Amino acid sequence: MQNLPAKSFWAFDISYWFKQLNSSNTGLSNIVINKSDYPVERPQTSHAYLAKEFLLLIKQFTSPLILLLIGAAIISIFLGDTSDVYIILFIVLSSGLLSFFQERNANRVVEKLQSMVTLKSTVLRNGESQQINSGNVLIGDVIVLKAGDIIPADCLVVEANELYVNEASLTGESYPVRKYAGTLNEQTELGKRTNCLWEGANIVSGSGKALAINTGTNTIFGSIAKSASVSVETTFEKGIKDFGFFLMKITLILSVFILIVNLLNHKNIIESALFTLALAVGMAPELLPAITSIAMSAGASRMLAKKVIVKKLASIQNLGEVDLLCTDKTGTITEGIIKVVGLTDPFGIESESVKKMAFLNASYETGYANPIDEALKNLVFEPKLISEKIGEIPYDFIRKRLSIAVNLNSERLLICKGAFTQILGICSKIVVSDSKIEDISNHQTAIQNKFEQFGKDGLRVIAIGYKNIDTADISKDDEKEMIFAGFIVFEDPVKEGITATIKELRKLQVNLKIITGDNINVAKAIGLKIGIANPEVITGQELLNTSSEALRQLAKQTHIFAEVEPQQKERILQALRKSYTVAYMGDGINDVSAITVADVGISVENAVDVAREAADFVLMEKDLMVVADGIKEGRKTFANTLKYIYISTGSTFGNMCSVAFASLILPFLPMLPKQILLTNFITDFPYLTVASDNVDKEQLEKSGKWNLKVISKYMVIFGIHSSLFDVITFLTLLFVLKAKESEFQTGWFIESALSELFILFIIRTHKNFFKSQPARYLLLFSIVGLILTLGLPYTALANDIGLVPLPLTSLAAILAIIAAYIITADLLKVWFFKKYRKI
Repeated sequence: MQNLPAKSFWAFDISYWFKQLNSSNTGLSNIVINKSDYPVERPQTSHAYLAKEFLLLIKQFTSPLILLLIGAAIISIFLGDTSDVYIILFIVLSSGLLSFFQERNANRVVEKLQSMVTLKSTVLRNGESQQINSGNVLIGDVIVLKAGDIIPADCLVVEANELYVNEASLTGESYPVRKYAGTLNEQTELGKRTNCLWEGANIVSGSGKALAINTGTNTIFGSIAKSASVSVETTFEKGIKDFGFFLMKITLILSVFILIVNLLNHKNIIESALFTLALAVGMAPELLPAITSIAMSAGASRMLAKKVIVKKLASIQNLGEVDLLCTDKTGTITEGIIKVVGLTDPFGIESESVKKMAFLNASYETGYANPIDEALKNLVFEPKLISEKIGEIPYDFIRKRLSIAVNLNSERLLICKGAFTQILGICSKIVVSDSKIEDISNHQTAIQNKFEQFGKDGLRVIAIGYKNIDTADISKDDEKEMIFAGFIVFEDPVKEGITATIKELRKLQVNLKIITGDNINVAKAIGLKIGIANPEVITGQELLNTSSEALRQLAKQTHIFAEVEPQQKERILQALRKSYTVAYMGDGINDVSAITVADVGISVENAVDVAREAADFVLMEKDLMVVADGIKEGRKTFANTLKYIYISTGSTFGNMCSVAFASLILPFLPMLPKQILLTNFITDFPYLTVASDNVDKEQLEKSGKWNLKVISKYMVIFGIHSSLFDVITFLTLLFVLKAKESEFQTGWFIESALSELFILFIIRTHKNFFKSQPARYLLLFSIVGLILTLGLPYTALANDIGLVPLPLTSLAAILAIIAAYIITADLLKVWFFKKYRKI
C-alpha cells in the first residue's frame, strides 16, 4: 500500500486507487479490514484517557493564583513557619482537587452529549450498505452519499448524479460546486478539483459514491483543525472575560498599593508580602471558571433529562437570553406527519394517472429523503405496477423539483414533481381529460385559482408533470415542454397542544415567528389555527423588493414569512437580530445558513447531518415545549452564574478592601494571611454549589442579559455597604471592646466569613431572602461553613491559625453587627433589583 497521506490523488483514475487501497466498487472486504497493517484509527485507550485526566489535574495547579500560594508555602518553609505551610498546602490541595473533580465531571457530561449526536456515514463493505460512525470511516471505504450528508474524509468521486457540494468552509465559495468522476491535472487548484470531495463539506443535492483516500489529520480539514483551533466567543463568554480582566486590574492595583504602603510603614517585608498575596487571592474571582463550567454542565444534564442535547456548552447562556424563536412550521407547529388527501387532475378531480406517476416518482427517488415521498410510497395498487427506473434528476433547492425516468407499459416517461410554480413554469400543455391534451395557456387562470383554493383550505399542494422521452440519458435540460398532469394534495395537521406551548413561550417573553417555504394561503391558514388573530404575512417575493433598513422594521411586525427561499432565511434572521436575541429551529439543508447565523441554532435528532452539525442544540423530540424548557434551563444557568459574580463584586471584594485599608492604620495586620486564605476556603465550598441552586420563577420569566455597567454599579453600592459594616466592626473591636491583636483578628475573621456566607442567601434571590428556598447542598455547605467559622477559635488548631476564643460580649457584638448587615443588605438588594429589573 502507498504511504499515506495520499498526495495529488485527483490526478489518478479510480481503478488505480481501488488497486492501491485493496478496495473495489463494492467497498472494502472484511479480509482487508482485519489485516494488522491496515490503517485503522483506533479508539482512545484507557491509558490515553488516564493521561488526559492527569493533565487536567496538573492544570488545576498552574493558575497564577495557585502558583503564588505555592510560592508562599515555599517562603514559609524557609522561614520555619510550619503552620502556614500546612494551611496553605491544605487550601491549595483541597481547592485544586475540588476543581479537578468538578471539571472532570463537566467534561464527562460534554463527552456523553457529544456521543449522542455522532454523525453517521453510509459505506459499502463486502458489497453491502451499512451505517457507521463518521469517525470510523476507513481509507478505501466506498461512501454512499445523498443530499444533507457531511463528507467524512477526503475522497475521489466514483460516480455522481447531479451531485452538488457546498465547499464554502474550505474554499470560501458559497455557491455549490458540481462534482464528476474523472481525473484532473496534478496542478489543479483546490476550488477546481471537481473529482474530489473534502472532509467537512456537505452534499447540497444529488447523489453519488466516493472512495475515501485520506482520513483524520491527513485531510485538508484535519490539517487546518490541527494547526488552528477556531472557536466563536459567545456574548456571555465575552462578558465573563471582560469582567475577569476588570476585577483583576483593580485587584492588582490595590494589592501593589497596599504592599508599598505597608513597607513604607516599616512592617515585616515577608509578612507584608504574604498579606498582600492573601488579599489578592481573596479579592480575585478565582472560582469563576469553575462556577461557569459547573453551572453549564449541570444545565446540560438537566436539559438532557428534558430531551435537549447540548452540543456547545457555552451556548446554554445564550439560550437563556433568547427572546425570539423562529421556526419552520412542519413538525413544530404541525405534526410533521404527511397525509395524502388528494391526487387530482388540474381541476381537482381524483386521477388514477396522477396517483401512478406520484407513486413512481417517490418510489424511485434516491437523492433526498422527505416525508412527502414516504407518504406517497405507501399508496396501494391492484394489481401492482410493473415498471423500471432508467434515470433520475435529483431534487435541489434551486429547481425545487425532482424528475424520474421510467419504463411503464412500454412507454418511456419522464415524471417531474415539485413546487407548483416550478412545475407550471416547465409545462406547455395540460391534461384536460384521460385522452385529451391541450395548450396550457387557456387554463392558466383555472389552475392558479384551484391551487390558491387548496391553500385557503389549509392544504399543502405540489404539482406533477410528465412527458414521453426517447432516451435514458436525461439531464436538467430535459425538464421543459412538459404536460401538466395535476396536483398532489396533502395535509399536516396542527399539533395538539401547540396553542398552550405558544402561551408558555409568551409567559417567558419569547415571541414566535414562522419562516416557511409554503405558499401564503397555507401559511396564513396555519397562523389562524394556532391563535394569531390577524397574522401579518410577508412573502419571499416581497422581500426581494425590501431594503435592509426597511426589513429591520418590517420584520418586527411580521408574524409569518411565507414562500421564502432558503437563502432569504439568513437575511431575515440578520434583520431580526438587530432587535432580538434569536433562536432558529430547522432540520433541513435549506435551514443550515439560518441555523448558523442565529444567536442560537437548534436542530432535531433526525435532521440531516449538516443541520445537526451546525446547531448548538439538538432536540430528541421536535416539540416547541422542549425548546421552552431549554430556554428556562438556559436562564437558570445564567442566573446562577450571575449570583457568584454578584457575591464576588459585593461582600467579598468589600471585605478584602476593608481589611486592606485597615492594615494601613493598625499597628498590626487586621487579619493574618492564613486567616484571609481560610476565609476564602470556607466560603468557596458553598459558593461552588451556587451552580445547581434553585432559581425564582420570576427570574425565569424574562431573558437574562449580560450588563457590565449594572454589575459595576452593584459592585460600588454593595461594596460600600459591606465596607460600612466592616468599619463598624473595626470601631467596635478597637474602641468599644478594646480588643487586642489576636482577639481583633478573630473578631474580624468571624465577621468576614459570616458576612460572605450570609450574602450568598441574600443575593441568590431578587425577593426577600426568607421568601425563596435555596438548594439543599447550598444550605448544607453553608451550615458547615458557619459551624467551622464559629468553632475554629475553640479547637486545637486555633493557635496555629492565630485565633482565640472570644468573650461572649465580643461574640454577641459581632453577631449583632452581622444581623444588622443581613437586614440592611436584604432591603438594599430588593431596592437594587427593582431599579434594574432587566438583569
